[in-house]
Amino acid sequence: MTFDYWTYLVLPLLIFLGRIIDVSIGTVRLIFVAKGFKGLAPVLGFFEVFVWIMVIGRLMDGVTDTIVYVAYAAGFAAGNFVGMKLEEKLSIGKVMIRIVAQKDSHKLIDKLKEKYSITTIDTEGKMGPAKMIILIIDKKQIHNIVKIIKNFNPKAFYSVEDVRFAIDNNSEIKREKRFFGRLRKGK
Repeated sequence: MTFDYWTYLVLPLLIFLGRIIDVSIGTVRLIFVAKGFKGLAPVLGFFEVFVWIMVIGRLMDGVTDTIVYVAYAAGFAAGNFVGMKLEEKLSIGKVMIRIVAQKDSHKLIDKLKEKYSITTIDTEGKMGPAKMIILIIDKKQIHNIVKIIKNFNPKAFYSVEDVRFAIDNNSEIKREKRFFGRLRKGK
């Protein structure tokens, strides 16, 4: 009796890799939909479904071995992980960072003002007076901001959330249109 490499090794591996690809594309596609990339999301959707149909077609081809089903499910799980890592690496879009600093926040504010537009608000926290600092930045800059917070006010509380749309009224761009991930200046 010989070992059936196709059924027990090659096919499960192909299905596992196929699921990683289609789920990763799907994860990134959903992020692009949420960010308003109307041109790129449908293209990714095409490839996502194309790969999925090829994978599911192999499963429906009479394959009943449990290892193939396990490969399918494991590929789905791994695809979610890979898709999130891809989105993290792409760092597309803008985020809003809110920082609440209880104690001396002047050094932190001064350092942030050197490179970023910020808004500060006097507020009251559990421990008394505090400053809330608000920034809207490119997602790629999060690590720089966190580093500044840790260096100049390590006990400050901060939160980060995605921003789909933001307009800087001081800029010359009146309207932005997204087309396949690039920004074009419009009227």
